[in-house]
Order: sequence, then C-alpha cells, then structure tokens
Amino acid sequence: MATSLSTKQSAFVSALASITRTTPVKRADLVAAASKCGMACPPAWIVKDASRSAGRGLFHVPEVNGEAMSAAPQTVATPAPAPVVVQAVRGAAPIQSVDTAKVLGMTGGDRTTLVPDKIDTYVPWGHFTSIESIIKSTLFSPMFITGLSGNGKTTMVEQVCAKLKRECFRVNITAETDESDLLGSFGLVDGNTVWQDGPVVLALKRGAVLLLDEIDLGTEKIMCLQSVLEGKGVMIKKIGQFVHPAPGFTVAATANTKGKGDDNGRFAGTRILNEAFLDRFDFTYEQDYAPKATERKILIKKMGKFGKVDDAFADNLVRWAEIIRSSYEDNAIDEIITTRRLEGVCKAYAIFGDRMEAIKMCVSRFDELTRQGMLDAYTKIDAEVNPVDANQTAEEAQGPQPYDASKVYSAQTINSAKVLWLMAAKYEDRNDVKSAGAMWDPANKKWTIDASMYWSTPATWNKYEPRPVDMNGHILPAQSV
Repeated sequence: MATSLSTKQSAFVSALASITRTTPVKRADLVAAASKCGMACPPAWIVKDASRSAGRGLFHVPEVNGEAMSAAPQTVATPAPAPVVVQAVRGAAPIQSVDTAKVLGMTGGDRTTLVPDKIDTYVPWGHFTSIESIIKSTLFSPMFITGLSGNGKTTMVEQVCAKLKRECFRVNITAETDESDLLGSFGLVDGNTVWQDGPVVLALKRGAVLLLDEIDLGTEKIMCLQSVLEGKGVMIKKIGQFVHPAPGFTVAATANTKGKGDDNGRFAGTRILNEAFLDRFDFTYEQDYAPKATERKILIKKMGKFGKVDDAFADNLVRWAEIIRSSYEDNAIDEIITTRRLEGVCKAYAIFGDRMEAIKMCVSRFDELTRQGMLDAYTKIDAEVNPVDANQTAEEAQGPQPYDASKVYSAQTINSAKVLWLMAAKYEDRNDVKSAGAMWDPANKKWTIDASMYWSTPATWNKYEPRPVDMNGHILPAQSV
C-alpha cells in the first residue's frame, strides 16, 4: 500500500530530488539533503525504516522520482512443489519446510536436510572443541580457519555439524564465483522463469552453517556477502526482497592463506582479500598438521577402513611426514606431505600390499629430485623396505665404503671449484654443518663449503659427500685419482 507524505517529509524529498533522482540513494545524499532543510541528520522515517534499507549505506526513496513507497518487502517465497514435512531434530535449528523441496533438488532427491554424515574414522583434534562451542551457542560468530592444505580444516567444520545435527551448506569458492552463484538467479522450471535461491540464501533461511571453502580463491565478486558476514541478512536486488537470517545461522570460511595472498606460489590462484571483508570475521583459527600421536591414530583408523592395519607402517609414515615437514619449514624442500596424502598411502598399501610401492605412487606427482629425496628419507626410517639378502657376501653386507672426495676428484678439480655441495647433509645435520662453517645456498637448497675449508678437515666433510661445482652450478665430473 502506498504511503502519503507530510509537508515536512515532502520538503525533504524535494531537497533530495535536487541532488539525485536515483534510488537507492546514498547516505551522503541524505545528509546533504538534510543540511539543505536545516536538519542535523537524515530523517528517521527513512534511515530507521527497515523496508527502505537497500544494503550498507543505501536506502530506497522512490519518492524522488514521484513514485510512492510500496509496502515493506516480504521474505523470499519461491514457488515450489507441495511442502515436505521434516521431523525436527533435537538440538538443531528449526528447518522451514517451504525450502525442503529445494534441498531435495540440491541432493538429487536423496535427502531433506544437509546435515553432514558422520565419518566413523574421524578423530577430533585441534580447534574441534572451540568450533563446536561456537556453533552450539547458535550465536552469529563468523570464523576464518586457515592452514596448509590437507590438514582437515573443512572436514572439522563438517564433522562438528554432523555431531550437533546442524545443516551445513558448503560452497566451494573459485575465481568464477559471483553473486548469482551465492545468492541465487532466475532459471527455467517447467517452461517458466522463476527465481531460485542460492546456497547462501537457503542457509540464511534455514538457520544453517554456511561453509565457504577455499575463500581466498574468490575475487571482489564475493563482496556481496558483506551484510551476510555482519549477521544482518541480505537484500536480493534482482527481486527486491530482503532475507533475514534465521536463528542459528553462522558462517565458517576455510583458506590456505590468511587472505593476504601467497608469496611462494604453492597455492596458485589465491588472492589478497579486501581488508573490510576479512575484518567481519569474529574469530581466526590457524590450523597446523595434527600432532604425531593424533596423526597416527588417524592413519590406524583409515587402515582399518581400508582393511589392512599395519601399526609399524603407521609409525614410520608419521615419522617420515615429520621429517619432510621440518625440511619444508626450513626451506630445504619445496613440497610437503599432508595428512590427506598419508591417507592415500594407506589406501595404496591396502590395495597393493607393498609399503614402498604405496609411497612411490603417492609422491610421483612431485619433480624427480623432490620425489627421490622423499623416497630416500623413507628408506632411512623403514629397514623392511631394504632387507638384507642372505646370499650377500660379507663385503656386500657391509655396504659401500665411506666416501672420500680426495679419492674421487683430483686436488686440482677440488681447488678449481666455485664451491663444494654437501650432498648428504640432511635436515637433522643443519646445526652441525653450520657450526663447522658451511653456508646455506637458498637458490640451490644445498649446504656449501669452499676448497680451503674442505682441505682443513677432510674427515669432517667427507661424511657429507662433498661434490665440486663450477661457476654455472654444474657438478664437475669424477676422476680416477
């Protein structure tokens, strides 16, 4: 129903129309019009009327164009099939049956809610209890969860929702995600063009947990979520309707970065997110990989699921991953072993029954140097992958003789080298070689010494297998000495 304006209100609209005839109008235009009318601030009949709100700092004032203000917008009601009655779950936010048909469509007709399934092999750890407390409180508290890939950030949120029987609308953000993907769009249904709510609007209506996965892959197009992250709902501009959040609605976002971009190129496509956007998250959780005991428990459970439990192999995998991760943090290696990749190793082991083969299959995507380094690291942990042959001679069983650079290279070759790379210096040797005078070469990721340092204490350096390198970074050929 149209509303009539008082004399004072009409005077204000006239002043506003002299500034702009575009609606929604900006708060700055309202302030300017108020100043023209001798008012200290914009009138309450506009800024305090929820039906006139068009988003942050924007207001519907159709009167500037000579049009009357219609009645307040109603909550979106999309035409849908006959409602399906859903039995309420104790402890969960109420579910509106008007949207159940949409959930049926999203799940291919398999289920009427989006409460995640419980994973029998899941092991709660890290920030699980904190996330559970936040979601259980039903207070709107948007969370930003960051950490390296494959450490269970997304699964943690889903399993909290599964435990609390809360619906979880997971949206995987990409560079192409825009307002239509998030809030909804018009589509064809039985030959008719009808509005179809997006996952964000459905989560708002149903008081669900909205999980924005890999949010740092998004562009400025996800800024349409600003009001959602404030807990105020959202104006669907395409149909002119405002959706308020139902009780229990909250937001969780996961990312491999902190929204500041990626400097080393590991997480291609991640972007620097708007600071005002990031500031709307109440809590930030930084998640590392699980502690050794927890990760071992995870692997044992996965092995049980795959049908081949090997306690010793689980112990070795956890130790191996710890060494690789330490090397990664020290910039000695460019790749990392995630918990997810360890689970893949367990699956391959259950299928093929060979430890080393399982590891090879799961690290083959890395470059040759990295792959070989990871395989070598594992062989130093697991004696079973290199068993002693009963037919070996005593000399063979003893293994290769200690390396001596002076017997592999001539003194002239060693002295002419730019540096000597310590090829066998491992991560755990870093303190020893550094204290002995070696220098770290970050470009080639090698510990280095010069010829004079080598000749001063050959015995100290031979155990690290020094190789002379020329000015171009090429290892010089060995010679018979």
